[in-house]
Amino acid sequence: MLTIDELEKAGPGTGAHPGDGSSSFRRILVPVHSPGESGPALAVAARICGTTGGVLRLVHVRTCDPPLPISGRFYLETAGEAAAVLEEAMLTAWACGGPRASTLVVSARHGDVAVAIASQAAAWPADLIVLTRRPRPAITRLILGSVADQVMRKASCPVLAIPARQDDRKHRPT
Repeated sequence: MLTIDELEKAGPGTGAHPGDGSSSFRRILVPVHSPGESGPALAVAARICGTTGGVLRLVHVRTCDPPLPISGRFYLETAGEAAAVLEEAMLTAWACGGPRASTLVVSARHGDVAVAIASQAAAWPADLIVLTRRPRPAITRLILGSVADQVMRKASCPVLAIPARQDDRKHRPT
């Protein structure tokens, strides 16, 4: 796993109420696949941060799989595209309450996305992981599992899985 980019950004003054520090969820990691899909998790995480005075860590895992057994890597997206996904997610989080946040792009093999997320949560160290559970056919979830399920099994901190928005479920092909 290779860390490509890390930015610390302070949110604009949006009037989020600082908490009294009574909650232990002050460092919240949100895996971002795409801002549209991650919107529900970003909204919940921003609300929690607003009440606790916490900070968000937005992590995008850029998958790489070598097309052949050679030393090179093949990325499905460029570093610039990955950074753009995080910038849009940052704007979404700010619109939901404006917590302080940092972003991170991580590279991992396609089958190791959950391990990369859990590793980043442990390394940061996160108090909570908030992720969006994408709807998948039951047979696919049974055979292949889901990244959300794998993160729940591998994470060393609590994981809050938020269902995808209802309108996202309607437009998803089956």
